[in-house]
Amino acid sequence: MNLSRTIALFLVALAVYWSFKSLMPSYKTGQEVATASFSVDRALEHVKNISAEPHAVGFIGHERTAAYIIGELNKMGLQTSIQEGYTAGDWGNLSKATNIIAKIKGKESGKSLVLISHYDSSPHSSFGASDAGSGVATILEGVSAFLAQNKTPKNDIIILITDSEELGLNGADLFVKKHPLAKNIGLVLNFEARGSGGPSYMLIETNRGNSKLIEEFVKANPDYPVANSLAYSIYKMLPNDTDLTVFREDGDIEGFNFAFIDDHFDYHTALDTYERLDRKTLAHQGSYLMPLLDHFSENSLDNLKSLNDHVYFNIPFFKLVSYPFEWIWPMFGLAVLLFIILVGVGLKKKALDLKSLGKGFAPLLLVLLINSTFGWFSWSALKWWYPGYKDMLHGFTYNGHSYILAFALFALSVCFFVYNRFRKVSTPNLLVAPIFLWLVICGLVSVYLQGASFFVVPLFGLLAAFLVTINQEKPSSFLLLFLALPAIFMYAPFIKMFPVGLGLKMMVASTVFVTLLYFYLLPLFGLSKHKMRFGIITILFYVVVSISAHINSDFSDERPKPSSLLYVYDADAKKANWATYDNVLIGWNSQYLVETENSTQDDSTNKTISSKYSTGFTYTSDAPTKPLPEPETIITRDTIVNENRMISLCITPKRNVNRLEVFTNDININKATVNGIELSDFYLQNRRNGKLITHYISNNDYTEIELELAKDKKLELTLYEAANDLLTNNQFSVPKRPKNSIPMPFVLNDATLIIKKLTFE
Repeated sequence: MNLSRTIALFLVALAVYWSFKSLMPSYKTGQEVATASFSVDRALEHVKNISAEPHAVGFIGHERTAAYIIGELNKMGLQTSIQEGYTAGDWGNLSKATNIIAKIKGKESGKSLVLISHYDSSPHSSFGASDAGSGVATILEGVSAFLAQNKTPKNDIIILITDSEELGLNGADLFVKKHPLAKNIGLVLNFEARGSGGPSYMLIETNRGNSKLIEEFVKANPDYPVANSLAYSIYKMLPNDTDLTVFREDGDIEGFNFAFIDDHFDYHTALDTYERLDRKTLAHQGSYLMPLLDHFSENSLDNLKSLNDHVYFNIPFFKLVSYPFEWIWPMFGLAVLLFIILVGVGLKKKALDLKSLGKGFAPLLLVLLINSTFGWFSWSALKWWYPGYKDMLHGFTYNGHSYILAFALFALSVCFFVYNRFRKVSTPNLLVAPIFLWLVICGLVSVYLQGASFFVVPLFGLLAAFLVTINQEKPSSFLLLFLALPAIFMYAPFIKMFPVGLGLKMMVASTVFVTLLYFYLLPLFGLSKHKMRFGIITILFYVVVSISAHINSDFSDERPKPSSLLYVYDADAKKANWATYDNVLIGWNSQYLVETENSTQDDSTNKTISSKYSTGFTYTSDAPTKPLPEPETIITRDTIVNENRMISLCITPKRNVNRLEVFTNDININKATVNGIELSDFYLQNRRNGKLITHYISNNDYTEIELELAKDKKLELTLYEAANDLLTNNQFSVPKRPKNSIPMPFVLNDATLIIKKLTFE
């Protein structure tokens, strides 16, 4: 019996390992792959070429990248076209987008299938290998393999490589609103990235129900589906959008997103390179594309809309499992009924008694309290202990996986130690409280988060284990392990997924899920008299992993610290400052921002130039003034028409610039048009901190603004003109950033910034 328990416990560890291992395909370099099949190595060649240099909108590399993609599509025998035009999307970010479009003609005239990814990289330092060079490469290689099969599809296949996604989904906005092909689209497959590795998650975009999309996805039968309706529900709550969001919101077109999110510290940074892209992740993207391309190119896309939703989740061996929302309450009701019956049977058999049953709630509440508290305060504690972590705006550190493992081990050790204190309480009595808790959780999600209703599925395994322990004093360890397998396979990946996807601030999700998963293993652990020993072992592992995380907490050439420096010139005051967003300065920028009486900590800039996380300057200090050419502003119209004041002006840069941002004072703007693009009423009514427009400039273009406001209002415009040239401008002698640092993402960086105000009395 002891041997079987030892083997069973070993198999628990193996099941946890397999819950992660089974999510992705394997990859071996140099494999010979037929031209009619997806080759990771061939796709990698595309990634390498696309990510040769930063290629954000307005950068030299942007045109080179577009030319490469067009050339590769032409090599396949596809005729490509370009769609170019200004658009501001819904974020007030104006740019001239250049979309690349090709089409494989189908045999019939039904709706089209669209394959989409974007080729622009994030401003200003990202090489865009993962985001979204990997997506473009997946499509290029997948289409090449599809064409090598020498078959004509039933449906038209549109290859759409969008531009300006990073600036506000602008390329997708331009296509959906203005391209004739957008009028007959049935489905979109979008390939994205929010990191440089890990499994690719399938996320649905739909305005209605998901049931038909899920049914067709299951029929397509991709080998490694990683998807669940909980992630789908959470995704709908978050502000993160993709190109596919534009198709759904503006075109009522459904689709699938495929995005990987691990190694989040590489996202939008100079580390998003060909070398750091996980090869298995690229293989995973290909494993989605090929079966879905085969399926949806041959099946009707005219009837994918539905009013009904499905609950769905992936599990090893069964791939994607789904069932209708209509089953949620019957399944929950059945679980409640079985619980009540089993408690009654246990009391009748005297395997349960009310006093011991009540004692079973004490360890449950204690482990939840300790582990949730530890997880909740972990990120704040880490930032206090390691202040440099505050400058990793992703909220995920280079050693973040070590922290997840360490805190998971800590939570597990707490479970062992606490339940060891209650070892005299029988296993059936200990199980009542966890089953009751899981029923409460399942009931709550059935009401408030129906996508998580699959939580009830492994609960039936726990109820079965409860039945076994009521009727057998020495049940089979292997049977109890088998009954816990669904919970292990479904919940173990969540321990990693939440802090990886949402940052280490969500470590509490990891510690809580470890605790909740432990409850499923209580029937098995209840057989062991060595819970104290297990607790000691896991706490020792926690110490070892924590030490390893500490050793790797310093920044280095392999783990560079994000840093920032700007030169800010106030053209009206004729005064200049050095500025940074860094909480912890490094030698490179501290020479400009030494903490003296002329150096101040300043948190006010989140009210001026915009950034993703409303990050403001932390330190500013005096700087010498430089003769930077100011933008030329010409007022072409200022007149009163009825009750409105009409103002038109043109702003032209007199140096090579990348961005112009315009803010107004606190007044209502009735109507605004920028370079012929009218800003939406919704945006004008909800703009933040007075932002009017951010123009990401290509070819040093002008910015023409037309405004309509109440005639009695005073208008004040503040211009922020930026050039990403601080390290290359010959008027400055700022040295090259050291190898142990990279430009801080999500903020204006390495730039010379001119501020200028215009007042219209």
